[in-house]
Amino acid sequence: MSETKQEAAPTWRRFVPWQGRATRVDLALMGAILGVVALGIALRPLKPFLVASHPVALAFLTGDLVAIGAAAAFARIGEAPLWLVIVAGAVGMVKFDWLTWWTGRQWGEGIIRMFTTSQRVLRFAGRATELPPWVLRVAVLLAVLPGVPTAVVYAMAGWARMRLTVFLLLDLAGAVLMTGVIAALGYWSGQRAVDIVLLVDKYASVVSLSMIGIALLIPLVKRLIGRVRSGR
Repeated sequence: MSETKQEAAPTWRRFVPWQGRATRVDLALMGAILGVVALGIALRPLKPFLVASHPVALAFLTGDLVAIGAAAAFARIGEAPLWLVIVAGAVGMVKFDWLTWWTGRQWGEGIIRMFTTSQRVLRFAGRATELPPWVLRVAVLLAVLPGVPTAVVYAMAGWARMRLTVFLLLDLAGAVLMTGVIAALGYWSGQRAVDIVLLVDKYASVVSLSMIGIALLIPLVKRLIGRVRSGR
């Protein structure tokens, strides 16, 4: 093998979580993860259209906190039962989390390094198999909180061989708590929140096109900045 190929191989290996040759399970799991990511990207421009017309369905499809709050606001004015909003939001938040648990069980540290570059988080994740079980259970329960690296926590649970049933129960409990809080805020806001949602719906086309435009523009701006810096 040439010297160039020997240097390129380790660089390429950093972008896959498995060791050695990929198995069918590795490829299927990676395909499923990429499919979930693609679904999230495809749904993003549709959110402004669905948040006013089908907020409960949007909460189920995305687990988005804004959609949950909007659905609860519509529940306040009798458009949907509040219990359905909470169920749809909680299920929407957790429906694909078992895949992240599975990546940790299948690939361990390899997937952690793909999820984060933070050395502090990597050091903590490296102790996943040494942590007391109750610490990981609390971490899974609270992983839905803002600022917590959710995917890393779920992968750590799989890496530490937490049972899937325990993981799913804790994951669902955390999602129900978070959904309940957001739904309560949306329900309390009631008509005021509905008015805002309807205003967003009125300009949904502009919002969606703006989101798509920004998504396309960011790589071009980064490339332009890179060229300017390299020209110095």
